[in-house]
Amino acid sequence: MSVDLMGFLGVVLVAYVVPGPDFLVVFRSAIEHPAKGRAAGLGAQAGLCVHMLAAAVGLAVIAARSPAVYEAVKLLGAAYLVHLGIRAVLAARRSGRERRSGRERSAHPERSADRERPAAQEPSGDIKPAKGRAPTGAQWRSGFAQGFLTNVLNPKAALFFLSILPQFVDGAGSTTRQIFFLGILDVLIGIVYWFVVVAVAARLRTLLARPKVQHRWELTTGWLFIAIGVGVAAAA
Repeated sequence: MSVDLMGFLGVVLVAYVVPGPDFLVVFRSAIEHPAKGRAAGLGAQAGLCVHMLAAAVGLAVIAARSPAVYEAVKLLGAAYLVHLGIRAVLAARRSGRERRSGRERSAHPERSADRERPAAQEPSGDIKPAKGRAPTGAQWRSGFAQGFLTNVLNPKAALFFLSILPQFVDGAGSTTRQIFFLGILDVLIGIVYWFVVVAVAARLRTLLARPKVQHRWELTTGWLFIAIGVGVAAAA
């Protein structure tokens, strides 16, 4: 088996460096908790594995030649990105309301003391743990699912395995084996890349944990998701 390995590695590295929807999903998840970010990265690569398998068995050819199938996948992916964006914008609005109510309590401490006195008398066992200390199974599953759906519903990922990847395959060998080899290499490179992204995001958690910065971050990424989703849906 002989493939253009250096050329393929160059294309893959450029594809990962240019941020896309999967980057936003992984980075946002890592800000919430590094373990959730790693789960999102693994989910994103699992989504690529689906496209790799489809390309290897020829299913991607059918999807690419059927405008209806391609449009359906594209619209599903766009709708999911818009869904993530709306959730982020709503979260930003909630945090803004909480911050304003906190300022009101500070301005009228006697009122807030009256309201909070019954809660202070509740048993200590009902107090919720600090946010973000340890990932729950639900957080891990949520991160993995978001990463997976973002890439499995991305028709551009399917076209990468269908049109770009075969350019580095040697026609004299087994096409299926070479696609599997290059696809697995792509997935492994991506896992390393996402874990580096998560490590960088973990350094920024303290900064982004500040209420004002968090509010702006949620709004910015939310509207970016919506814009990308609308762009995907409107693309020819």
